[in-house]
Amino acid sequence: MENPTLRKIIHVDMDAFFASVEQMDHPELRGKPVAVGGNKERGVVAAASYEARKFGVFSAMPSKIAASKCKDLIFVKARFERYKELSYQIREIFFSHTDLVEPLSLDEAYLDVTQNKKGIETATEIANDIKETIKREIGLTASAGISINKFLAKIASDYRKPDGLFIIKPHQVERFIEELPVKKFFGVGKVTAEKMHKMGIFHGRDLKAKSLAEMISYFGKSGKYYYEISRGIDNRAVNPNRIRKSVGAENTFSESVFTKDEIIDKLFPIAHTCWTRYDNSNAKAHTVNIKVKFDDFTQITRSKTLTLAVETEQVFLDTILQLVDDLIVLQKIRLLGCSLSNFEFEESKIEVKQLTLGF
Repeated sequence: MENPTLRKIIHVDMDAFFASVEQMDHPELRGKPVAVGGNKERGVVAAASYEARKFGVFSAMPSKIAASKCKDLIFVKARFERYKELSYQIREIFFSHTDLVEPLSLDEAYLDVTQNKKGIETATEIANDIKETIKREIGLTASAGISINKFLAKIASDYRKPDGLFIIKPHQVERFIEELPVKKFFGVGKVTAEKMHKMGIFHGRDLKAKSLAEMISYFGKSGKYYYEISRGIDNRAVNPNRIRKSVGAENTFSESVFTKDEIIDKLFPIAHTCWTRYDNSNAKAHTVNIKVKFDDFTQITRSKTLTLAVETEQVFLDTILQLVDDLIVLQKIRLLGCSLSNFEFEESKIEVKQLTLGF
């Protein structure tokens, strides 16, 4: 294990967050298979309860397929404002231990507790305290992974779900990675895993046997990342000031649209939601994007980059109209979305000194 710094990193991941919130707020849903988002005919599952997962229902699955896998599946409408409200409460619990908190989404975050506010000796005690506080004050369960870097902590948090706690100590890192199937490596997707399997790479030990030059020749820029993580190397700091790269909104329709008039009619309310989110940020975007998903689930995007930053909603809408006008629509559309990206942020930097202590 060649990592030159030893830090105490915790990855906290809420258990089936959206679905668990719905079951908490609506007791009649507890113990039942629940899918958040979509309905039996349209849409996509945003989250599935553990009862639904037993039937093979998972997030990002088309609702129609989910319904066919579980005949008793209960679809509920997503309430993102409620999820955000609870997510902020959970983050306050994180911040009571450390200021080095890096949210990845509403339901997960990295914490660097190498130094912590309460003077707790071990990361394990901190993780247990976080889990117990979330359960006591909010009523939900979380799983936590603990290790010396972000890569290992992320993998560890998934090992004992739900309501789990898993620790990979420094002396365990090398053996753990060598025995880990490559398909479980964070950052190795299904396609990459299949490519590795064809090359005879099935576990971390197989990956570790390859040289850096070989990995780069096989996988390009990602090769260096795979080379390092197979050796337990991940020097990324927990960044409490992660920069958001885009702001967007989208919607799946109960009835598909086809004509450009229908597209504009459906897209403008989505655009208004997107603009509200953008207007509340401190960013200046130069690129406007639209997203189109057809009935056969194929997807296209179109974008336009402006020399000047997008300052008004009218400029945003006018640019969307141009993108829609250039669209060639050959089949019905089930989902539309739009976003602003290519951000230019106001200068504001916070310097954080990273201390490194024993685990």
